[in-house]
Amino acid sequence: MHDTLRINGDRLRHRLSELGKIGALPGGGVCRLALTDEDRQGRDTVMGWMRELGLEVTVDAMGNVFGLRRGTEDGPPVMTGSHIDTVRTGGLYDGSLGVLGGLEAIETLNDAGITTRRPLCVAFFNNEEGARFAPDMMGSLVYVGGMSLEEAMATEGIDGKTVGECMQAIGAQGDAPVGHPDVHAFIEIHVEQGPVLEESGITIGAVEKVQGISWTEFTLTGTSNHAGTTPMRLRHDAGYVAMATAGFVRDLATRLGGDQVGTVGALEIGPNLVNVVPDQARFTVDLRNTDNDRLQQAEWQLHEFITQLAEREGVTVERRQLARFDPVPFDPEMVDRVEKAARDHGLSVMRMPSGAGHDAQMLARVCPTSMIFVPSVDGISHNIDEYTAPEDLEAGANVLLQVLLDLAA
Repeated sequence: MHDTLRINGDRLRHRLSELGKIGALPGGGVCRLALTDEDRQGRDTVMGWMRELGLEVTVDAMGNVFGLRRGTEDGPPVMTGSHIDTVRTGGLYDGSLGVLGGLEAIETLNDAGITTRRPLCVAFFNNEEGARFAPDMMGSLVYVGGMSLEEAMATEGIDGKTVGECMQAIGAQGDAPVGHPDVHAFIEIHVEQGPVLEESGITIGAVEKVQGISWTEFTLTGTSNHAGTTPMRLRHDAGYVAMATAGFVRDLATRLGGDQVGTVGALEIGPNLVNVVPDQARFTVDLRNTDNDRLQQAEWQLHEFITQLAEREGVTVERRQLARFDPVPFDPEMVDRVEKAARDHGLSVMRMPSGAGHDAQMLARVCPTSMIFVPSVDGISHNIDEYTAPEDLEAGANVLLQVLLDLAA
């Protein structure tokens, strides 16, 4: 019976569509930055669905939400989930598929009258994207004890407000403790957010590891001056140092090759006038690699470049580390389970790394963990045009259901 059990694809897509209406953007995308009113509406909606499915809903002090389905035995639950917050120009599937795919698995079991031996839990974690408050995966990081609740609450966002203030404003903080979770295993389904599966003609990715992430914010201070009368040799141009560093980051990633990527994603220059030499610049650098030694090499080369260039230009540099996570390997047996479940369903599958950060990499600190990827059309994500075909959503959710049954039965 378990081998023939299948999720309801229409029902899953309906929930994805309904959640996507909260914070909807023109063109089909969504904006639900963490701890905004839109996030509050999304949280309330998903918790309502959890209760409709008979789950016991708990909210911890970090605002992470858990829906528990009891098993025939007590003990640590098999957990699945992801996040429902988005970047400013997000799509419908990033994060939400992991949460709503879990709810669909629960409803499928309810419909079939199946009670697993171990409890099952569907979770969504606060501030996974880090688009408003850095670092990303903050909620799951606090959940596993990798960051103190006090430090998280004091974190200031891009709008000057703190996590604690915004948690209070939308009523997101619960009573359950954080920092010492007891989880049997964790499995997360997610859109790939890259082109590999689609290019390869493969339906399911069995994720073996998540690459390391290094986020740094640089603040440069030079001297504002007239753009026409100040000789080039006498300039202290913060804008030039920022833009030269942006070019260096691109060249660095290309030169190191392999899995190295680099991005300058935010850049502000002041006074931002056509005829004034900039005296201020603030920008971010995002470096990622599956190999920690290579990631450290990229960080060192970036440090040397900007230090030497700023010194030559007479510009001061301040650095602030926004996030730093080593690459995370997933549990080999968990990866095997994903691969086997895909093959049992007659689906093509490949082992692969993740180029994006995910809550699963935090849960890997406390329990066996892996991920299920489904294809992203044209590799597009963090974009309103993000799309995954209905048949791929359904295929991935069926693999998730089978892995949950294997782990919990």
